[in-house]
Amino acid sequence: MTATRPVLLGVPWDENSSYLRGAAAAPPRIREALWCESSNAWGENGVELTQDSLSDAGDLAAASGDEMVARIEGAVGELIDRGLAPISLGGDHAITYPALRAFARRYPRLSILHFDAHPDLYDVFQGNRLSHACPFARIMEENLAQRLVQVGLRTVSRHQRDQARRFGVEMIEMREFREDFDPRFETPIYVTFDLDGLDPAHAPGVSHPEPGGLTTRQAVDLIYRVGAPIVGADVVELNPARDATGITAMVAAKIVKEIAAKMLEESGDQRQREIGRSSIR
Repeated sequence: MTATRPVLLGVPWDENSSYLRGAAAAPPRIREALWCESSNAWGENGVELTQDSLSDAGDLAAASGDEMVARIEGAVGELIDRGLAPISLGGDHAITYPALRAFARRYPRLSILHFDAHPDLYDVFQGNRLSHACPFARIMEENLAQRLVQVGLRTVSRHQRDQARRFGVEMIEMREFREDFDPRFETPIYVTFDLDGLDPAHAPGVSHPEPGGLTTRQAVDLIYRVGAPIVGADVVELNPARDATGITAMVAAKIVKEIAAKMLEESGDQRQREIGRSSIR
């Protein structure tokens, strides 16, 4: 199974945020920025997004605790079973764990490309095993992915380094990052993009801004550089309450657009391919 036709799924859930809540309000802001006439719907690879080529499953109804975990897993699994590639709009990073549970049942060989300032590998954080600081501990201990590559890290605690060794996580910290970094994936890829992986100069509207991060350009280039098909993704941790100018929502929409355009390119759907780049503003 390799579904590469993208669909949006809003996941307005942030009850596992450890510092500030507010990410639950992000899905409509990302959609608004994605289709805003201040830009256009063309990906950098020359593929145009339309509301036909990028469908939208709407937002999940709000719930809490285990009920919301099951709701996310069920909705993502249903979309995959329809031959679609869900791009989940968070919400905080806790949404990734139930989404990956759905993917793992359908993609036994799956790699994760994870953009973040933080590894999110705590076994438990503030007494909560489902905290947005813990999803990759849950994912790796349940063997939901064969490989986890984390890019943009710059706040790695001793415990999380121990966890990374335990699970064989590949950490690319910002002090080691190089422009030509190529992880050479050989299995289908799930991209999980925490917006605080970017430097706050590019994405200030997050709850945990961490200076010294990736540029938007570096992140987009890396997404296009991966050689294996992207079968699913999420973009998380936009906090509209901290995004006064809306620039972080625009950055989130940019990441969504380029992931979706790459999926469409991989699917062989070239009906929307650009004829001449000079014709596009």
